[in-house]
Amino acid sequence: MSDSQTAPSVGSEAPDFTLKNQFGEDVTLSSFRGSKNVVVVFYPFAFSGICTGELCEIRDNIAGFQGEDVQVLAVSCDPMFTLRAWAEDQGYDFPLLSDFWPHGKVAQDYGVFLEGGGLAKRGTFLVDQDGKVAWTLVNEPGEARDFSGYHEALEALRTR
Repeated sequence: MSDSQTAPSVGSEAPDFTLKNQFGEDVTLSSFRGSKNVVVVFYPFAFSGICTGELCEIRDNIAGFQGEDVQVLAVSCDPMFTLRAWAEDQGYDFPLLSDFWPHGKVAQDYGVFLEGGGLAKRGTFLVDQDGKVAWTLVNEPGEARDFSGYHEALEALRTR
């Protein structure tokens, strides 16, 4: 797979995945079908400046990102043990998922893997309860994402 992959478009089926969280537990995207919308947040690396700021924004405003009808799943190519240390260090209580092996497979499926660097771009995908992509935003490494579009898209899902 190369850097030229494309992200799933709005209205398309979200690629399913099962990844280990920071505690070594399997988390499967499709397990939320019919019960919760899911925001899948890809980020380059744990402990890096912009990534820490973005995930702290989620942590500090968790009610705006996660609730009875929506689940946050943060994904990077870091090993599970790195994610656990970072979650403990920063107080993240939402799942941090390891796309370490096969390295970047899920990021590749979402068109956000940068093979040359072995990392994910800053991809954000709102997946509705039917497993369809409802909203997406992809930023390059070094470009912080703007979550305002996510909040608008989530509100639109809640009112449809």
